[in-house]
Parts: sequence; structure tokens; C-alpha cells
Amino acid sequence: MTLVLDSAAQDLLFREARTANTFTDEPVTEEQVQAIYDLVKFGPTAFNQSPLRVVLVRSEEARERLVDHMSEGNRPKTATAPLVAILAADYEFHEELPTLFPHFPQAKDAFFSERPVREQAAGLNAALQAAYFIVGVRAAGLAAGPMTGFDPAGVQKEFLDGDHTPLMVVNIGKPGENASFPRSPRLAYEDVVTTV
Repeated sequence: MTLVLDSAAQDLLFREARTANTFTDEPVTEEQVQAIYDLVKFGPTAFNQSPLRVVLVRSEEARERLVDHMSEGNRPKTATAPLVAILAADYEFHEELPTLFPHFPQAKDAFFSERPVREQAAGLNAALQAAYFIVGVRAAGLAAGPMTGFDPAGVQKEFLDGDHTPLMVVNIGKPGENASFPRSPRLAYEDVVTTV
């Protein structure tokens, strides 16, 4: 069986996708970021909870503060990327459920009144949305450099609050010279999928 998505789109979104480590100096516009969000906001989450929150780091002052919290190997990438996004999970996402899940607004209290439950749900569903975000960046013809090598407590204190936890930092832009490593191997279908 063939996929419905055409081959060029498959290549753009998956087969040719790489983590970018260098970028050109071409800026990423607010319009591009808005277009990315307007596409990926439709990716499904449980109860439509949509817990992902995005902090765009555009100013030099904010970028310097962020670079201080990145691991050593990620500092140069973050310092030079045209745009950097901090992707975070909102543990108070349930406050939006009466709007986002209108056919069962009681879900806010029936399922998510306890903080540990919200933290688990927000972590999983915001991670799903982070993946959608990365694919959306690629759909916009840009490259993404997602990283988890940073001090989460430092980034949270510097840019977020106690109700938001950072999941990853994503450098965004047009890929630069030697932007990515060669494609690494992937597991075969039979090594991943089991039929019972």
C-alpha cells in the first residue's frame, strides 16, 4: 500500500529531515511562526488539552540568558540560530478545557483536578505537540534543531514559572553549511513491530 501524502512531502517532512546544527543568517519571521502554529495547532491531544506553550527567544539579551543555561556543546548553535523556541508544558492547561473541550467541560475537574495527573498528561501531550511543531517547522521550509541538553531548572526560572516546565529548546532557520550529520541507521520494521 502506498501513502496518500506525495513523495516530495514525505521527503520534506521525514526522509530528508535532519537535526540542524548550523543555520544561515536569514531571519525567521513572525509570519512564518504564525503559519507554523496555525498548521500544527490541529494535531490531536487527549481531551484537546493542548498544553504546549512556546517562548520565542528573539532579543539578544534573552538569547544570552538562554545560552548560559545550555550545555556546552549546544551553546554555539543557540547563540547563532536565527530564532530559538523554548517548548514547555503548561501544568495548568486544564483551565482552558471548558473552551477547548466544550462537549464535556466537566473534564477540567472530573479528570484533572489533581496536580500529579495534570503533570503527567501535560508532559505526554506537550511532547506530542512538540513533535508536531518540529514537523511544522519543516513544512514551512525551515530546519529545526531540537535539543534537550540544557539546565531545565535554570531555563524554567529564567523564562517560565512553576506551572510551566521546559521540554526542549528548538533552534530554527534555514540550514547552514554542514548543518547536519549523515543519516544514522534506523531499526527495521520487524525489529519494532510485534503482532500478537
